[in-house]
Amino acid sequence: MKIKNLFDQIFSDENLYGAIQDASRGRRYHKDVLAAQFDCWNIIRRIQQDVYSGHYTVDRYYIFYVYEPKKRMIMSITFYHRIVQWAIYRVLNPLLVKGYIRDSYGCVPGKGALSAMERLKYWVNLTNNKPEKWYYLKLDISKYFYRISHEVLKKIIAKKIKDRRLLNVLYSIIDCKHTPFGLPPGKSPGEVPVEERLYDTGMPIGNLLSQVFANIYLDALDQYCKRTLRIHFYIRYMDDVIILSDSKAQLHEWKSLINDFLERKLRLSLNQKTCIRPVSQGIEFVGYRIWPHYVTIRKSTTLQMRRNLRRRQEEYRRGKISMKEAFTTLECYLGMLKHCDCKMFRKRLIEDFVLTRDGVEKRMGGKKHGSHIENPRKAV
Repeated sequence: MKIKNLFDQIFSDENLYGAIQDASRGRRYHKDVLAAQFDCWNIIRRIQQDVYSGHYTVDRYYIFYVYEPKKRMIMSITFYHRIVQWAIYRVLNPLLVKGYIRDSYGCVPGKGALSAMERLKYWVNLTNNKPEKWYYLKLDISKYFYRISHEVLKKIIAKKIKDRRLLNVLYSIIDCKHTPFGLPPGKSPGEVPVEERLYDTGMPIGNLLSQVFANIYLDALDQYCKRTLRIHFYIRYMDDVIILSDSKAQLHEWKSLINDFLERKLRLSLNQKTCIRPVSQGIEFVGYRIWPHYVTIRKSTTLQMRRNLRRRQEEYRRGKISMKEAFTTLECYLGMLKHCDCKMFRKRLIEDFVLTRDGVEKRMGGKKHGSHIENPRKAV
């Protein structure tokens, strides 16, 4: 499918206004967001002037690090450029996903981590009823976001999008002249200073369009595995890939062919975490560990949940967030745990999540602690 004539639709008044609202979600009280909401029509005109004149470029990124589950360099852009990316995403992504395989998840509306887990769980249960012993191949692509080739990515995009003005905007986002994203082969984020990073490789982690580009980049792998190798049990969530088979030898052959394809066509490679193991040992995927007939949460995920909840408790104690915001984080985790066989862990999270401020304690359910009674769901 060739995508044509989207430029005017993407940068129309209506779509840019919708992009401002989408980009504001979860950030409505930030100074730059409040300023944009107040002056939205002037910002829309400025964006239109930049893109229609052909002078649109991305400014320098803000860089910071997160350490969960591992050290990652996150790059953030100004709200102005977030609006541009949301405007493109709102129109382009729904068209791109129509060409993806069924079992591609992540950055696909209605197909998030939970849907991916449920799909793999269905397959695992299916194979458990068969007489043969089944195995899985877990592909781990080395430093994926940092190793995406800009040259290869632009060729992939150009095959799908036949709109020169839109391509020019996308290329300006990919080839940011102010901030390098890429890592040399064999290097980790903490080992390479920003000034030594590569300009022709890598996507900034944390960017909306980086997720779209990362998905479309590995669509080539999806098509190769499904159409050329004819793999039936193949599922991908961004750069996490699981393949099932009742033949260990077949998985080793596919692994070799896939690694060769990644190196030749996409300039990527598999790392040492790539493995082949029995399905009966459980499969770690999208934060879960999936066994025949039951699902648990990964240990690293439980530790991350506890750390994040402790941080939210401290933020509430210091008055940085409201009670509603604090309990929303807990409720998100409880929603995730609802799909696992981990009732005791869920119970402990609720019991341990106590919000304290000015000598008053509040728990899920609004029990009385100290001198005050209040339902946390109604508090601000």
